Amino acid sequence: MRLTLERSALLKSLSHVHRVVERRNTIPILSNVLLRASNGRLELKGTDLEIEMVESIPAEVATPGATTVPAHLFYDIVRKLPDGAQISLDLGPDQAAMRLTAGRSRFQLQVLPQEDYPDLSAGDFPTRFMIGTLELKKLIDKTQFAISTEETRYYLNGIYLHAVDSTGPMLRAVATDGHRLAQSQLKLPEGAAGMPGVIVPRKTVGEILRLLDDASEEVEVELSNAKIRFRTGGVVLTSKLIDGTFPDYGRVIPTGNDKTLEIDRASFAAAVDRVSTISSERGRAVKLSLSDGKLVLTVTNPDSGTATEEVEADYSAEPMDIGFNSRYLLEIASQLSSGTALFRLADPGAPTLILDKGDEAALYVLMPMRV
Repeated sequence: MRLTLERSALLKSLSHVHRVVERRNTIPILSNVLLRASNGRLELKGTDLEIEMVESIPAEVATPGATTVPAHLFYDIVRKLPDGAQISLDLGPDQAAMRLTAGRSRFQLQVLPQEDYPDLSAGDFPTRFMIGTLELKKLIDKTQFAISTEETRYYLNGIYLHAVDSTGPMLRAVATDGHRLAQSQLKLPEGAAGMPGVIVPRKTVGEILRLLDDASEEVEVELSNAKIRFRTGGVVLTSKLIDGTFPDYGRVIPTGNDKTLEIDRASFAAAVDRVSTISSERGRAVKLSLSDGKLVLTVTNPDSGTATEEVEADYSAEPMDIGFNSRYLLEIASQLSSGTALFRLADPGAPTLILDKGDEAALYVLMPMRV
């Protein structure tokens, strides 16, 4: 294998591919990235056996071939080379090491045979549809913060992506950690009807978001019961899905909450942020005291003191005190696109529904805390 290519193109591709490769591996070849050169292209592949990233870039290929090299070391070398450098990669006839040349820089990297490199992308993907990059990014952005990090309930460690019929056929994303729930939806793309409900893992969600920053206008999504694949530009991301059953989240979305609080989103978030300064790391509770036309926020920390702040609010139901985790309130507030936050409440022990007046496709549920 012998080829020459631009440093900028190689660096951009490696920045995508090397991220899915774990730094510590008991299987040596999983620390490597696969390089395959042919027909004027260099294909790079990285995997951790759960997720696989493949990208193809232009290259002047003198001799076709393939090998694997340490992913993070290769990325660091290319990252430190000067802008505009032309990089030559040469495996040599003995295939004992890969030589990298750029200007006066010379590197020799250990290789492992490409035949041993795993392939995650095989298999049929019966469901296939196109979705706008901005639409997919919004769907993920609005929900991913609520993904659980608790490994024992592994089926909550991702976004539940599924088709529903609410206000017409919709593609819905839901994430929950048991304390809060985030839901967002969009019109069901053509070809997605009959798709299986799937749980996309947290790491995959993060990689998709990074890819969407550089993506073209549309992303192709392919689905089976076990895997999901995203194609955009020259990048193909394939991931295993979480093998589990997502809970019946509809049962925790309240429908009879009759008390309504409307408040300026920015003022509310700023007030929560200020009073929570005094809270401890473990107990992030903030008390919301609701009365006619106003909201009083209170945080009490036995070790450091008390903070209160009053905020104007549109509330006319009976007075009520209810507590929430301040970090959860701030995370939900940051997702609201309009200037007004709408809370629908029942009582201090019942889940609260939070709606975005500027986005009817999104809703949030927050469990209260004792204060």
